[in-house]
Amino acid sequence: MSGGAEVVVERVSKAFDGGRIRALDGVSFRIEAGEFIALTGPSGCGKSTLLNLIGLLDRPDSGTITVGGQPLEHLPDDAEYRASTVGFVFQFHHLVPTLNAVENVQVPMMGRHRSRAERESRAHGLLAEVGLSERERSLPSTLSGGERQRVAIARALANEPRLLLADEPTGALDSVTGGQVLDLLKGLRDRYGMTVLMVTNDGLAAAAADRTFALRDGLIRDTA
Repeated sequence: MSGGAEVVVERVSKAFDGGRIRALDGVSFRIEAGEFIALTGPSGCGKSTLLNLIGLLDRPDSGTITVGGQPLEHLPDDAEYRASTVGFVFQFHHLVPTLNAVENVQVPMMGRHRSRAERESRAHGLLAEVGLSERERSLPSTLSGGERQRVAIARALANEPRLLLADEPTGALDSVTGGQVLDLLKGLRDRYGMTVLMVTNDGLAAAAADRTFALRDGLIRDTA
């Protein structure tokens, strides 16, 4: 992997329901390349909305977002950005239930100019890295919650992202399994130097990050 991407958010606003619900109201912050940032705040405060904007799953109403020196509004291809620069990890893994672990990890690599042999080799290697070599032929329904999240993390790394966006990655896990997933994310960040932005309401998870941003009332109210 080619190291992390700097993220700069400047005066970003986003509203829903015809402007009646203002999720973000001029948010600004900077994340240095390779940092692990926890984004905290009460439910409904706009944390996931912010992740979706940085991941180009949605567009802001105003303001600018720059990732790796590239303003997102000037990108010619949103899908290419999501496939090549960003990896996504969600609270509920969103694995394809009819595909086994090694097949799920290959999904983001489809159409990425890799041969089948190259896709399979990379998927095997990533599953080994997250400690699941012995479960790579297992369907999601036969995996534990922690194992499914590990497969999801391996899938997020498939195209060597410079930025990993994790939305409550430990939210559906018990404290022990959640701690293992956090240790895995931190270890992968240290190994590859990628930037990590993690939404969490778990104080222990937030404590694992380099810094914490607290989002309230549509603004970053505190950093630590």
